Amino acid sequence: MSDVADHRENAIELRGVGKRFGSAVALQPLDLDVRDGEFFCLLGPSGCGKTTTLNVVGGFVSPSSGTVSIRGRDVTDLPPHKRPVNTIFQSYALFPHMNVVQNVQFGLRMSRVSKAERESRAREALALVGLTERAKQPVAALSGGQAQRVAIARALVNKPSVLLLDEPLGALDLKLRKRLQVELSLIHRNVGTTFLFVTHDQEEAMALADRIAVMDGGAVQQVGTPEEIYLRPKSRFVADFIGESNIIDGRMDGGVFRAVEGFAAPCPSDTPADAKALVVRPEAIRIDPNGSIPAVVTSLSFLGPVTRVTLSVPQSDTMLVSTIHGGAATHMQVGVQPGDHVNVTWDEAAAHAVAD
Repeated sequence: MSDVADHRENAIELRGVGKRFGSAVALQPLDLDVRDGEFFCLLGPSGCGKTTTLNVVGGFVSPSSGTVSIRGRDVTDLPPHKRPVNTIFQSYALFPHMNVVQNVQFGLRMSRVSKAERESRAREALALVGLTERAKQPVAALSGGQAQRVAIARALVNKPSVLLLDEPLGALDLKLRKRLQVELSLIHRNVGTTFLFVTHDQEEAMALADRIAVMDGGAVQQVGTPEEIYLRPKSRFVADFIGESNIIDGRMDGGVFRAVEGFAAPCPSDTPADAKALVVRPEAIRIDPNGSIPAVVTSLSFLGPVTRVTLSVPQSDTMLVSTIHGGAATHMQVGVQPGDHVNVTWDEAAAHAVAD
């Protein structure tokens, strides 16, 4: 993010926000800032606290501690309908007895907005999501992707300061989900509204977010851009959850990272002395006759744009994964077969140390 972006006004500020359900801790007290106009993702496995965080911001769940501010205003004790937010759920919750434009206008009608303004704003919202020609169509006739776009239009027509999205693409098939990720990103860019997006899909978060908060156990493990999270994870959990990682346990020994199995693993010269593991992404590992680490090819998987090579290090439990890129990276062109003895290595800068 640029320095300008770093100094934008915060759309959402959570200070010491925690949530208990009886004796169960759903959310450990946390501080979190979401910048104005940002596409911010809460990412993590089921039960990590991401949906609870979203519901606290939306007013659907009252925090057990802390304060919630939106655009500088404390909204901790306000009900959902009095907060400058709108929410899109996975089910979309469209009204089946209304057509598309009636669904989009519903919130405006409840707010007693004049008919002329309702129609004008609904037309703008439908144009934004590319559904102008579907305005009079019953929602039952819509595809899953079209229904999702109607839900977005209905939420945006009220011009909320913050749009909350609770896994809105989760019920769609993979191809449609990827297409709508692109559309959602374009909509966000066009409207400039702050999006707070919940997902358990790491690839979806990486594709959409300006910044990501990775959550686990009711706590935020790391906040950063997709690049920061992927290339410089702060913990073993983050490294393991975001993408595929080779995690090599060991310790620093005289400026060298010594894996528990004994081999020396390439690492940067400034690797902390207390490093307990190195994280190396598969695309960084290469099969090289001059490599310092002996390995045996265990399997090859052709995945289209890449071939995935799994390797084992003899006399150890270490398994390494390498990905070889290229649309025609077939088994024969990779040049190795299962059972081959090879050497592997990676550039020192490609290794990132974690302490836990």
